[in-house]
Amino acid sequence: MSMILSASVVRVRDGLPLSASTDYDQSTGMQECRKYFKMLSKKLSQLPDRCTLKTGQYNINFISSLGVSYMMLCTENYPSVLAFCFLDELQKEFITTYNMMKTNTAIRPYCFIEFDNFIQRTKQRYNNTRSLSTKMNLADMQTEIKLRPPYQISVSELGSANGFSHVPVGEYKGSGKISAAPHQRLEPVTLPGIVSFVLSLLCGALNLIRGFHAIESLLQNEGEDFSYVIAFFLGTAACLYQCYLFVYYTGWRNAKSFLTFGLICLCNMYLYELRNLWQLFFHVTVGAFSTLQIRLRQPQGKSPDYNV
Repeated sequence: MSMILSASVVRVRDGLPLSASTDYDQSTGMQECRKYFKMLSKKLSQLPDRCTLKTGQYNINFISSLGVSYMMLCTENYPSVLAFCFLDELQKEFITTYNMMKTNTAIRPYCFIEFDNFIQRTKQRYNNTRSLSTKMNLADMQTEIKLRPPYQISVSELGSANGFSHVPVGEYKGSGKISAAPHQRLEPVTLPGIVSFVLSLLCGALNLIRGFHAIESLLQNEGEDFSYVIAFFLGTAACLYQCYLFVYYTGWRNAKSFLTFGLICLCNMYLYELRNLWQLFFHVTVGAFSTLQIRLRQPQGKSPDYNV
């Protein structure tokens, strides 16, 4: 019999389970699938937003959106279009019920366990296909799956569990590439982080333009100080390096960001005669803001084991 067996809602960045259906099946196959749920939850940030994992007589499907992933376990013969329509309904209801602030700041596992009531009602509807009245949604989902089919995950991509060693994930059609680089991944970018990145680029561009103008002035007037040119270009390099530190993880990242901010302050102190107080305030404030955002965007830690 084809049916949905269980479902859960998981935060993408750290695998924290936010809600899950109450399952009573304790068979060996179900216990094995719960292990796959746990393994998948630790790798959600590295996977596409729509995936399927085939595990013998069961399939695990999930979709991710706005930092939350919706996962479900069904029998292998359950229609794929129905599975993703089910997940789409969970996603719409969860987004409507809980705002992003609550999901981002949640600390305890299963802190939205009351969402299980909606999961159970929806699961019953989708397990009784005769009474299912979502023909338009099914047609839309069928078209969407044909245009952008879910990425098929292999068990070997999940890591070293059950005797399987980790195999780096390569390219897959229609979904880009999964990052398998050995460097540390950083937390997702926030709106203040994007603003600081853009402002740092702006400050770097302004320093670069003023540096070229200083070179022109130096060529026209031999008495001009060449050190101003150096200060402008050092300011440009410092701003661009702040952008680099914000995007990529490196060793001693926080210390480098403070040293870079110190260099920005020194350059602006030296350029005191060429800039007014508002310009100095703008450059130093942007440097401080970017340093703060670098400090706040920490590397992603190892996903804790929540017995998903």
